[in-house]
Amino acid sequence: MTKESKPDRLRQMGALNPKPEGVRAPWFREAGFFDPLDLVQVKYEMLRHAREEGTSKADAAALFGLSRQTYYQAEAAFERDGMSGLLPRTRGPKSAHKLTGEVMRLVEEHLDANGQLQARSLADLVHARLGISVHPRSIERAVARKKKR
Repeated sequence: MTKESKPDRLRQMGALNPKPEGVRAPWFREAGFFDPLDLVQVKYEMLRHAREEGTSKADAAALFGLSRQTYYQAEAAFERDGMSGLLPRTRGPKSAHKLTGEVMRLVEEHLDANGQLQARSLADLVHARLGISVHPRSIERAVARKKKR
């Protein structure tokens, strides 16, 4: 069993800093506690530096290799949620929001007689009839979820 490296774990979490070379804060350049690869730590230290040292937000963002927009987003998230606000959030929809009851009824009506799933043709049918663009894989997953119940 191989042990995962810290960069691998950060990448899996979505917290790997894509531009660690942009972090110019001297305490991040020395080996030790501060890690320019850890985006959560970089954001926290950027906020702390501006607050505690009185540095402008633009200068703090530049020192940590981040944009002013990122500074303001991190500041709002930190004020709202504390440290957990700096953790990465999953992007995109949280559910199969396009697969409404109407869409699923249409899909179920047009499954093959033997229950075979032709997801691509069903996606085309949904688009033609309802004007909703759905990925074939989304239809496959929705049908599989329905079968499990």
